[in-house]
Amino acid sequence: MHLTRPLQLLAVVLCAFVYAGCSSKEKASEAPPTPAAEPEKAAEAPSEPAAEAPAEAPASNIVVLTGSDQMQYNTKEIRVKSGGETTVNLTHTGSLPVESMGHNFVLLKQGVDMNAFAAKANAATQSGYIPEGDDIIAYTQVVGGGESTSVTFETPEPGTYQFLCTFPGHYALMNGTFVVEG
Repeated sequence: MHLTRPLQLLAVVLCAFVYAGCSSKEKASEAPPTPAAEPEKAAEAPSEPAAEAPAEAPASNIVVLTGSDQMQYNTKEIRVKSGGETTVNLTHTGSLPVESMGHNFVLLKQGVDMNAFAAKANAATQSGYIPEGDDIIAYTQVVGGGESTSVTFETPEPGTYQFLCTFPGHYALMNGTFVVEG
């Protein structure tokens, strides 16, 4: 049987399609499963129960505080959530040395008279301007221009507290409220 030239071409093209179809079925079986198939496998596979987070996970507060050569903190109020820990990261953004323009962060307990505390701190030159006693919740070391320091502490009970810089003469401008929200 003789086929005409157009019919021969048609037969070749059909054979090519059939061959391509068979070949792609083989490749499809080698291909990784589609995303729709993966969840089914994951659902069927036995897995260990996921560890659940506590219902009331403690808050983790991070405070970024800066102090400048103009004896100013970048904020007069800090707000944190109760529970867990609080980290205060203090950076001295100025350029003056610690001896002439040192800054720190001191968080006082509720009810402490800030003026009386600052007077005691002014005299505590040997301890980095941190007076003895139990008036303080947390504090950082004193840093100079371009330096940073931090302190991490248990967040106190909800309420309003005071913070200040205890470097001599700074507390008048460098102070604020530390609000712990319940």
